[in-house]
Amino acid sequence: MTSQPAVLSKPSHPHHLRFHAPYVHLHSVFGGDWFSLKAEAFARFFGTPVFLVAQTAVVLLWIGLNVAGVTKFDVYPFILLNLAFSLQSAYAAPLILLAQTRQADRDKAHMEADAQHREALATASEERQKVAAAQTQQLLDLMKVNTELTQLTKELSQKIEQLTAEMHRQMVPGGPAGEA
Repeated sequence: MTSQPAVLSKPSHPHHLRFHAPYVHLHSVFGGDWFSLKAEAFARFFGTPVFLVAQTAVVLLWIGLNVAGVTKFDVYPFILLNLAFSLQSAYAAPLILLAQTRQADRDKAHMEADAQHREALATASEERQKVAAAQTQQLLDLMKVNTELTQLTKELSQKIEQLTAEMHRQMVPGGPAGEA
C-alpha cells in the first residue's frame, strides 16, 4: 500500500497584514531607489540629537578657529557660515516637509487599514457568536430528543416487562406467576 503525500492546505486564517497591503507603496517616502532611501534617511536624521550636537560642534569649531586666528577663511560676521546655513535650510526644509507629508499619508493609510481590521474582527466575532448560539440551540434540541427517547425507552421497557410476565403466566401453568 502506498501512502499519498499530505496535501498542504491554505491556512484557515487570512494574512494578518491583508488590510495594509494596498498601502505598501507608501512605506518609502521618496521611492525605492538608492538616492530616495538616502534622502529619507537624511531627512529623518535632521531631527535627531546626534545631528544637533554634531552641527553645534562644527559651528563652534568654525567660529573658534576663525576668532582665534588659526584660519581666516570666514572672519566675523561669518558670511560663509551664514551661506552654509542658508544652503542647509534650502535642502532641509523641503525634505522635512515632504517626509512629514508622506508620513501623514502613511499614518492615515495605516489608520484606515486598522479600522478595516477592527471591522473584520467585529464581523468575525458576530459570526462566531451566531454559530455558538446555533450550536447551543442544537445541543438543547438534542438534549430534549434524548430525554424523550429515554422516557420512551423506559415506557417500552415497562411494557416488555409486563408482556414477559403475561407470557410467562400463559406458558407456565401453576408457576409463581400463574398462581396469582
